[in-house]
Order: sequence, then C-alpha cells, then structure tokens
Amino acid sequence: MDARHREVLIAIIREYVDTAEPVGSRALSKRYLPNLSPATIRNVMADLEEMGYLAQPHTSAGRVPTDKAYRFYVESFPPPSPQGARPETLPARRSGIDGFMERASAHLSSATRLTGLLLAPPLKHTRIARVDLIPLEGDRALAVVVTDAGWLTVRAVTVDPPLRENEIREMGRELTRRFRDRTVEDILDAAQRRDPLDPLSARAGGVLDQVYALLSGRTLYVSGAMNILDHPEFGDLESTRALLRMFEQKQRLADLLASMADDQGVRVTIGEENRAAEMRDCTVITASYMYRDQVLGILGVVGPRRLPYPEIMSVVDETARHVTDALSRVRQDLYLPS
Repeated sequence: MDARHREVLIAIIREYVDTAEPVGSRALSKRYLPNLSPATIRNVMADLEEMGYLAQPHTSAGRVPTDKAYRFYVESFPPPSPQGARPETLPARRSGIDGFMERASAHLSSATRLTGLLLAPPLKHTRIARVDLIPLEGDRALAVVVTDAGWLTVRAVTVDPPLRENEIREMGRELTRRFRDRTVEDILDAAQRRDPLDPLSARAGGVLDQVYALLSGRTLYVSGAMNILDHPEFGDLESTRALLRMFEQKQRLADLLASMADDQGVRVTIGEENRAAEMRDCTVITASYMYRDQVLGILGVVGPRRLPYPEIMSVVDETARHVTDALSRVRQDLYLPS
C-alpha cells in the first residue's frame, strides 16, 4: 500500500468512526484531503475495495472499512504510552480487593462508553479466611467466601433438601472451621476424597458441591453491558439479544477471556477474529494485569468494530498498568494463576 492509499484509508476510517455512515469521496475531499479531487479519491477507494480494505453496503452508497482495514489501522500506530485517565487507588483492605476490581471494570466502561470486563484470578493458591451461608427466601441461600487477602466471592446456592435458617448459618460456621487457613487447592483436592459418611455431606451434599464449584470458578465483572445499545451497528434486535445473552453467560465469557490472557501488552481482536459467533460484529480490546511478574488476570472492553482505536487502547493499557501497580502494594500474598 503506497502513501496515498494509506492516507485515504485512514481518512475513511476516521470519518466512519465519527459518523457511522458510509463514506463518500466528496466528504473525504472536503474534510480530510483537499489536495485530492473526488475523482482521484474514488479511484483510490476502488483500489482499496479490490484489496479487501473497503466494502460498499449498497450500490449507490459510500464505502465502509472492513476487518482488514481496522487491523491495518490498529497496526499503524505505536503501542499505547503509559498515560491517560487513571481509576481510583486501591482501597483499604476492609473495603475489599473485589470492590477495587469492580470499580476498575466500571472505570473501563465509563471512560470508553463501552462494555467493561475484568476477569479475576483463579483462587487456587489463596487461603480461605471465612465462609458464610446467609438464608434467603425459599430454598435459596447466599454463599460468601472471604480470602485472607480480602477477596470476597458471592453466589446464590440452592438448599436441597430445605433446612432451617439456623441450620444454614451453622453449616457456614462448620465450613469456616474446616476451610480456614487452607488453600483453595487443598480444599478442592480433599473434596475429591470426601467421606460419604461425613454428616455434613450426608445432610447437605448439594450445598457443598455448589460451594466447591464457587471455589473452583473465577469471578468476571461486567460493567455497562447496555452501552452496546448506544451504537447504531447493534440495531438488529436478534444479534444484539444474542450478544447480551453472552454477557450473562459469565462462565463462557470468562473462558474466552482467559484464552486471551498473555503478557504481550494490549491485544485487539476484531470482528471475525473473535472465536465466539455472537461477537463477530464486535471488537474486544484487552490487556493482562500482573502480580509478581506473572499474569494474574485480564481486563478490557467490548464494543463495535467502529472504534477510535488509539484512545480506547490507551485507556485499557493504562487501567491494566494501574491494577498491576495497585496489586503490587497489597501486603498479603494473592493467589497466583495456575
């Protein structure tokens, strides 16, 4: 691609990002390339379409960028520099590290007006401080697991067979006695050798299974899921509904994010590059955060392919740097990835 083709392509991308409308040659000549005539621009646009960088939605319409164009655009810029808006500092331990992570996800959403994601680390190597079971209405209870590093993990569980409120609370106290100061890895290993004659297992084995599942899972924070509706690309109700359903399928989304976690800085996954069919109209921009030189988790945003990539990449990169820096100041040992 020569300099003129590159100049026209970048101008088309910037105009399309601003307007969400197919771009014509006259608009480019007037706003970006006054030194080129509309006829010359049309010839260059035809070349770019033939090369796979542009598409024409309708015969009489202007052009729109393809995934290939966005990939070229992303790779045309240097990596993000460490600057930009920073989320708040890490709260005191009594506020909980999970609160900080949730606010980091919310910061990504508010700073970019996209959907913010943050995948917490696996709990494998952390130690448990307390387990609470809080009765809810009907046959439900709230399982609350607190680690010695201040991490709080919460999930509703089903109590079957039904138990009285005092029995549910006593079960939580019994789990605390059994799990306190033990690593999650040890607890899950012991669960594989569970004594079938254990009174707690006999009385509420189903609740135990759900608590073990909670310990083996990972927390995914999703902020601003409805922001996706603010973008005209998601006007098709059926495809948008499928995307929003995926945001609710947190285990599947967590697995997808985990597969993207590495230490290569900011990663941009555009359109058809996404493994999940529901996200083929989206761009996912992610960055890993670290703890003691190891990848601990991943955060990022989901939005349309039509994005101001340099700005969004900078926000994601700076947020990951800040989370890494904040976690380095935590006194307790955090869990390390498996």
